[in-house]
Amino acid sequence: MNLHEYQGKLLFAEYNLPVSKGKVIFDAKDAIDACDEIGGDKWVVKAQVHAGGRGKSGGVQLIDNPEQAIEFAQKWLGNRLITYQTDAVGQIVNSILIEECTDIDQELYLSAVIDRDTQKIVFIGSCEGGVNIEEVAKNAPEKIIYQGVTYGDKSLPEDATNIAKVLKLDEKQTDQFLPIIENLLRLFIEKDLSLLEINPLVINEKGDLHCLDAKINIDSNALYRQPELQDMYDESQ
Repeated sequence: MNLHEYQGKLLFAEYNLPVSKGKVIFDAKDAIDACDEIGGDKWVVKAQVHAGGRGKSGGVQLIDNPEQAIEFAQKWLGNRLITYQTDAVGQIVNSILIEECTDIDQELYLSAVIDRDTQKIVFIGSCEGGVNIEEVAKNAPEKIIYQGVTYGDKSLPEDATNIAKVLKLDEKQTDQFLPIIENLLRLFIEKDLSLLEINPLVINEKGDLHCLDAKINIDSNALYRQPELQDMYDESQ
């Protein structure tokens, strides 16, 4: 079962992961109040569908006034967004995530999946974020690390450091990265995830790590243990 980005970020916040201040709307008339509540003078508006490639299809936009948020919501709410991950019909947009604007210095990639062979959770990291990770694997495999981890294991700090080196993090960012890995791993286990992806994980202008996106898939066989997540299911997708 897939979650929307805004739902994934609610879970991220619950697990003390760094996410942007944001608000989801289901009606264009709520856009101005959302921008006022978030504050600032620039925002990012994102159409919420269960597919990647939204930015290249017009489903993500940087705005500098609330009226543009209304226009964006009016354009997409109730309409279908077609990306390279959808079919020709696309997916219906029923919600818009409005977030504060994050100043980005660098984009990284981080995800976690289950390796059935080793029966471990494997983190995949790359210093090339914000792009299709399959392209990086094909064209620059040396920029990707596959690191198996075990929650509570004494080797976890070393494993996280190995990933941080491939991400080319400095000492300050590496210190931030260990609790991020620990919290992501705890989230993965406690919520019965089958996939967790942050693309991009960014370094902002202050030099801090920040989760700019959130893609979460939950093991459908474990949903009986996760009733609060099951309630998040969007049948329209």
